Amino acid sequence: MIVIHPYKASWPREFAQIRNHLASVVGARSKHIAHIGSTAVPGLAAKDIIDVQIGVDELTSDMVSILAAADYEFVAKHSSDHVPAGDVDSAERWTKLYFRGRPGLRPCHIHIRDRSNPNHRYALLFRDYLRAHSGARLTVELVKRQLARLHGDDVDAYYDLKDPVYDLVWHAANDWATHSGWRHEAATEA
Repeated sequence: MIVIHPYKASWPREFAQIRNHLASVVGARSKHIAHIGSTAVPGLAAKDIIDVQIGVDELTSDMVSILAAADYEFVAKHSSDHVPAGDVDSAERWTKLYFRGRPGLRPCHIHIRDRSNPNHRYALLFRDYLRAHSGARLTVELVKRQLARLHGDDVDAYYDLKDPVYDLVWHAANDWATHSGWRHEAATEA
């Protein structure tokens, strides 16, 4: 069941705890660990799950072993992100390693992405665009609330409708990045 919660001021602190643990687990393999997704946007309602992105220079199978040994659950079926409509990159450039959080602890999703791929940039740009544009943030929240109301018990339908809406935000965010001087390399902070 998909439930959208009002923004919680505790989400950044909870991310910091997860980040600290992940940093101790992955060490130098990670170039940065960032808070992404809706819980990373102040004021935005979201599912109560912290999304974390680990940026790496290359996706390698040793990351699966390393995180699995630390009790993170690898989910092989989620090995690629949605490719936005009109994107010219191949689907291979949208691959990732995906994990669920450790059992019995704060729910989180861990996305490990190659820093040179567009899905790494997507997560950071999407977050920063919504942080900078309150109207877009409020609209995304409304869409999510309505989708949860209409399709909260059907995850596939929820994402089938949410993904194209997010494509619109992605295209607007790319235009904003071009005109604002936003840089992918500089957008790795929490």
